[in-house]
Amino acid sequence: MWRVDAEDPIPLSALQHWSYCPRQCALIHVEQAFAENLHTARGRAVHALVDEPGVERAGRTRIERAMPLWCERLGLIGKADVVEFATDGTPYPVEYKHGPRRQRRHDELQLAAQALCLEEMTGMPVPMGAIYHHSSRRRREVRIDATLRAEVEAAALAVRAMLREAKLPPPANDARCRECSLIELCQPKPVAEHARYAALLKELTAP
Repeated sequence: MWRVDAEDPIPLSALQHWSYCPRQCALIHVEQAFAENLHTARGRAVHALVDEPGVERAGRTRIERAMPLWCERLGLIGKADVVEFATDGTPYPVEYKHGPRRQRRHDELQLAAQALCLEEMTGMPVPMGAIYHHSSRRRREVRIDATLRAEVEAAALAVRAMLREAKLPPPANDARCRECSLIELCQPKPVAEHARYAALLKELTAP
């Protein structure tokens, strides 16, 4: 994994990492830290199904796998697991995930970022996409609405600002940490407790 400088294109995956936890995003994209756990291993196994670039047809639909993506306006780069093109050329991105639907919208944000890339690349509107959940073998359709688009733009700006600052944000220290492969590197509980103690000490010793 390479370090992303502030002026480099931002990987699409960084937006999802940021949405899940800004500290996780900084560990991966600033500190170049990564560790494997059951969740990341399962995710890699699922993406191996679509990581080989190729084009095929299903009826009148053209299907491209591992399609490179970019958006110059937002400075994004990455690839889509699958993009299905309708007969009129309208793209329909499909993101593969190994687990069930998450409570927060990290996956939807990543899908919407792919849609914005495809719109710039093709000149076609991308109103819809889907997330394919490998565990249930079902796809869930997602509307790429104005709210999701605004979240993508805000996340891109936030990640860019984090890269310029090149500092680790404070840990979440909540339920998200239990599933994070970087928990041992992050040390969310000790770091959060130290920050809380330092703030209390500062308050007690203030004139």
